[in-house]
Amino acid sequence: MGDRYVLEAMREGGFTLGGEQSGHIIMRDHATTGDGILTALQVLQRMTTTASSLRDLASVVTRLPQVLVNVPGVDKDRTDDPEVTDAVAREQEKLGEAGRVLLRPSGTEALVRVMVEAATSGEATEVAERLADVVRRRLSL
Repeated sequence: MGDRYVLEAMREGGFTLGGEQSGHIIMRDHATTGDGILTALQVLQRMTTTASSLRDLASVVTRLPQVLVNVPGVDKDRTDDPEVTDAVAREQEKLGEAGRVLLRPSGTEALVRVMVEAATSGEATEVAERLADVVRRRLSL
């Protein structure tokens, strides 16, 4: 997702903790970018104060299958196209609380990223491919 987008979502939602599957963790009370040493120290502090193992602390997290499709050859500055945003909204509504959709322009490459989390990897793949097809059709150069 990228630290910049995680931080933006954190600010919009009023959150102090955010991260992404790659392992980047942002703790807004301490920094605005991911910092592995800071994250490790905070986890160790939590383990100490709660007398919990890392396994115990991690047990509250439910990981969903995630699929990422990179769509090259499109105008990444037009992701606000109404058909694209409508397609994303429809897919998110279908997934409900059992998944999520993120569609965004890459900050480092000439492409659009479509990320989908769903209850199963098959469902995540199907949704991601449908959205990638919409992006290709609507935003191709």
